[in-house]
Amino acid sequence: MHTTDFKQSFTNLKHFCEAEDFKSWDPYDGLNSNLFQQLPIFKNTRFFRLAWIQLFKRSPINVRKIVGVKKTHNPKGLALFLIGYCNLYKQEPKQEYLNYIKKLTKLILVKKTKGYSGSCWGYNFDWQARAFFQPKHTPTVVATSFVAEALIASYKITGDLEVLRTLKNIVKFITEDLNKTYDDDGNFTLSYSPLDNTQVFNAGLLGAKTLCLLYEFLKEEDLLAFSKKIVQYVCNKQQENGAWAYGTLPFHQWIDNFHTGYNLECIHIYQKVSGDLSFQDNLTSGTNYYLETFFTKEGMAKYYNNQTYPIDVHAPAQLIITLSKLKILKKHKALADRVLNWTIEHMQSSKGYFYYQKRKDISSKIPYMRWAQAWMFYAFSYYFLDTPEAKLHDS
Repeated sequence: MHTTDFKQSFTNLKHFCEAEDFKSWDPYDGLNSNLFQQLPIFKNTRFFRLAWIQLFKRSPINVRKIVGVKKTHNPKGLALFLIGYCNLYKQEPKQEYLNYIKKLTKLILVKKTKGYSGSCWGYNFDWQARAFFQPKHTPTVVATSFVAEALIASYKITGDLEVLRTLKNIVKFITEDLNKTYDDDGNFTLSYSPLDNTQVFNAGLLGAKTLCLLYEFLKEEDLLAFSKKIVQYVCNKQQENGAWAYGTLPFHQWIDNFHTGYNLECIHIYQKVSGDLSFQDNLTSGTNYYLETFFTKEGMAKYYNNQTYPIDVHAPAQLIITLSKLKILKKHKALADRVLNWTIEHMQSSKGYFYYQKRKDISSKIPYMRWAQAWMFYAFSYYFLDTPEAKLHDS
């Protein structure tokens, strides 16, 4: 598949997302069901909340309309689209792109969660995970980190002073509202949200990455020192082969594709901003493990290190982003093209949207906006940014 085919694939995706106004369902939005919320014994019980979410996440049949789950905007999804449009604008400063940049920026600012020390964002649904329960709009370091990156990109184009004020205020959320877990050497990681004490490695690193990106505006050396403590904590948990488990809890011991990509991106950004290259060996071994483990010769992006299926659309998208952020996309363009090609051929609908997961038997083809469309939009924007010959003229 040539870059012209990639452009057509992206154009089809772009038209679908714009027609839907960037709203849709999410793999984890089952608790938004009007039916479920009317059943107190269900909505107030951890077991039923977890089971209900898993039912919706795993089912290839979308029953959300039947049980009253509406299409809504997700702040993290909006952030991914915003970064994507900013990348498109960098290639070609079209008024169309600028209009979407301004629109998405306003939507994100409106959806800020109130009541915390700093600016922060969460998801548009109640979420029961195995480790914790988070009510709708509970701010997380993950959602906030992607929003911060998006607002930085937006500010550099629009110069909107409200965006700048919001950006500077994000620091307090990360440094004051999130819980810390320390090791014996005084290094630490951050909780996923203010309501839990989990040690999810990519979550801590995303907090560190955000502080490094905000350093550009604040020039406070404490931000880099704070970030280094997190990077050191996570790198100390890296396995000898370069891999990371998802976290420290017994049921967080899996090793997966896109969270590994997050880790690599964050460590790279810390080193780039701080000039501290003491984690280069960790980055090199992690990158080698990532590229050698999660992608087949056919171009399938494996979810886990030890099994091929399911093929989750987030994984091929993250490959493009990781390669671009680490400045090695051109070096590994053959791999990127192979994975993009396979994903388009096997996971894109004729309507333009991408499927959620492809399995050996029954696949989920539900058009999730945050999980699938936003990530592929985001990934394509980086691919075109790093591939001048694929510049978009007709999107």
